Amino acid sequence: MKKNNHKRLISFSRLLFLLYIFLVLYFLLFSEGFGRTEVRREYSYNIVFFKEINRYIQWAKTSDTGFNMMLLNILGNIICFMPFGFFLPVLFEKLRHGISVTIATFTFSLLVEIFQLIFKIGCFDVDDIILNTLGGILGYIIYLIVRTVKKNYKSSK
Repeated sequence: MKKNNHKRLISFSRLLFLLYIFLVLYFLLFSEGFGRTEVRREYSYNIVFFKEINRYIQWAKTSDTGFNMMLLNILGNIICFMPFGFFLPVLFEKLRHGISVTIATFTFSLLVEIFQLIFKIGCFDVDDIILNTLGGILGYIIYLIVRTVKKNYKSSK
């Protein structure tokens, strides 16, 4: 790829990443649709691993509404952080290893959850951190696949 095109692609990727971060923070911290404008009187938290995931799975077995809520919660948390895991190694050379991306995703998710706890917006949930981190890892795997396809395409020319 020509150097000029590569710079434009990186600039565009940075812009997309910033937009993504803005949207994630908006939906996780401020969105009315997710009940984020309602500040609770008491702290809301879950620190028991897989408690909420299991609760959603059990609820999904009882009704269509429960199934839809399970998909929204579990898949939503995973899918929401996949772009994070994809963009980090694209934009930051030091974050081109799976461990680095996992730690960065975990840290970002933990900070969002701590913010929710401190300001009593939503609920601090250890399961969300697990699902978000899994999403980041899957995003990184997609990055690896794209990188491999790109290398194979270049070498076949």
